[in-house]
Amino acid sequence: QVQLVESVGGSVQAGGSLTLSCVASGHTYYSNIMGWFRQAPGKEREGVAVIYRGGGSTYYSDSVKGRFTISQDNAKNTVYLQMNSLQPEDTAMYYCAADWEIKYGGRWLTHSEYKYWGQGTQVTVSS
Repeated sequence: QVQLVESVGGSVQAGGSLTLSCVASGHTYYSNIMGWFRQAPGKEREGVAVIYRGGGSTYYSDSVKGRFTISQDNAKNTVYLQMNSLQPEDTAMYYCAADWEIKYGGRWLTHSEYKYWGQGTQVTVSS
């Protein structure tokens, strides 16, 4: 099993920045792929950013590309999400996720592909 613990989110004004972290523990061999997903009220859970820890490849949703950056510290089993130029549309519960298997066919940002999940952390952006 893998346990995932996200840092506390926060509340910022539009245009502001925030960084989230996620620490994996337990059988971290099974957290080869880690990423961030978010879900706003009334909407489906969507993939935000994913990193393949072994190879370093990253994948982003079109809505955050150029504003968000995912990175890792493998020695600490930690993944970060740096969020810049935040907008009210980014308001959501953010979840850290992990899995082992390589994703094919453009499914890196598909939430059903991931087995392990954190508890979620709230990010609120006000106008």
